[in-house]
Amino acid sequence: MTTAKKTTAAGRQGFKTGEAVVYPAHGVGRITAIEEQEIAGYKLELFVVSFEKDKMVLRVPTAKANSVGMRKLAEPELVKKALDVLTGRARVKRTMWSRRAQEYEAKINSGDLISVTEVVRDLYRSEAQPEQSYSERQLYEAALDRVVREISSVNRITETEALKLIEQSLAKSPRRAKADAEAEADAEGDEDVQEEAA
Repeated sequence: MTTAKKTTAAGRQGFKTGEAVVYPAHGVGRITAIEEQEIAGYKLELFVVSFEKDKMVLRVPTAKANSVGMRKLAEPELVKKALDVLTGRARVKRTMWSRRAQEYEAKINSGDLISVTEVVRDLYRSEAQPEQSYSERQLYEAALDRVVREISSVNRITETEALKLIEQSLAKSPRRAKADAEAEADAEGDEDVQEEAA
């Protein structure tokens, strides 16, 4: 009996019911149950992962959880590192948008918090910067949503509070500070021109 329990526990790779996990293609979900199903004559143990916000339920074979990239939530130290990534300078390659979009998509679906955070950093636009294309905006929002959900789960705060943390980090970026200062200078310059014209 104990050997059966041990192999089941080992097969579950440390995941347990009620635990929040990250599934690469969908972000943060919660294991609501571990159930057994018979598929094609084989008994299969499955994690039932619920993504409340997306109103979706996923069944992941316990033995395949690691190979599909399912992981536990990031440690608080990694969340801090992710927030630090946001304060860095955006790294935008000078390649065609279609190729960059594929790279961003791959990073978002990697499930790696730092990679997803890099997408947020690289695609973020402040009020002072030119608008994004529709596809840029879609990728940015997908990445932002993943980062917000994981930070709120790890830090046990609301998604609104997590978004504020992210925005504060983005505001510290050297490019943002410079762009905002230039926009303010332009606005003041416009006021001076209008006063002279009057």
